[in-house]
Amino acid sequence: MIVASGDFQHAVDLAAGLARSNDTVLISGPSGSGRSHIARAFHGWSPQASGPLVEVGVNGLSEDEQIRTIFGDAQSRGRLAEAEGGILLILELDALAPAARERIADALRTQQLSRGPDSTPIPLRTRIIATALSDGDWAFPAVAVKSIAVHGLAERKEDILPLAAHFLSEFAREEGIEPVGFTTDATNALLAESWPGNVRELRARIREAIRLAGTGAISVESLMLANEGEEVLSFKEAKRAFETRYVEGLLRRCSGNISRAARLAKKDRKDFYDVIRRTGVEPGRFRS
Repeated sequence: MIVASGDFQHAVDLAAGLARSNDTVLISGPSGSGRSHIARAFHGWSPQASGPLVEVGVNGLSEDEQIRTIFGDAQSRGRLAEAEGGILLILELDALAPAARERIADALRTQQLSRGPDSTPIPLRTRIIATALSDGDWAFPAVAVKSIAVHGLAERKEDILPLAAHFLSEFAREEGIEPVGFTTDATNALLAESWPGNVRELRARIREAIRLAGTGAISVESLMLANEGEEVLSFKEAKRAFETRYVEGLLRRCSGNISRAARLAKKDRKDFYDVIRRTGVEPGRFRS
């Protein structure tokens, strides 16, 4: 994990301390803020580190599907049993139905796991932690739950540039290019952005920017960010600007080879050539 802000450092320190206990823990914060990363580190710091870390997403599942997924049935063991000796991480606990939450709370209170009214309970040998959008005592009824709050990236400005540099290095390595860095305008824009999608959005922006910028420094344009006071482009203008940057980035990467660039773009060569003509980019500029 990349930790620069005191705020995020506090969350990490709290996670490291709670991990060494056997407490049930709720990691709350906005989507994309790094909750799952803390949860995975939590597993590594915990007494359950030698056991599995099993993640279960409940969002979009019906109440019956949630219960069956977590507790299993005649055909399946369920995620709780799969995580035996380790940790079950429930993602987005806010979406867990009341009946499923009560079943988990009952298992935590009794330290026994039952697949249904006709099954024989067995000892619960799985630790449960969860992520959620909101904090509070609502997590599991009548069960003591310790909380770790993770704030959004806008409240952790000190983390933005170290994270951006980390992602730049990571994706440049994937693309097989030498990372150059960010222009001054890009650095200022990164710090000024509100990042509603948090770390996940920053990561995605850096990844796409490398594809657009190629071997050059990452600019405001390749990040698709705007400085305050800049004129806002129309949708048509913004689409054309994006196509131009995208085509230039691909052709630069492929040394002007249109067939190879089309394959990377997952487009028919003729269709890709039409895009090139529409943008006015000259492929010969990128041939060595």
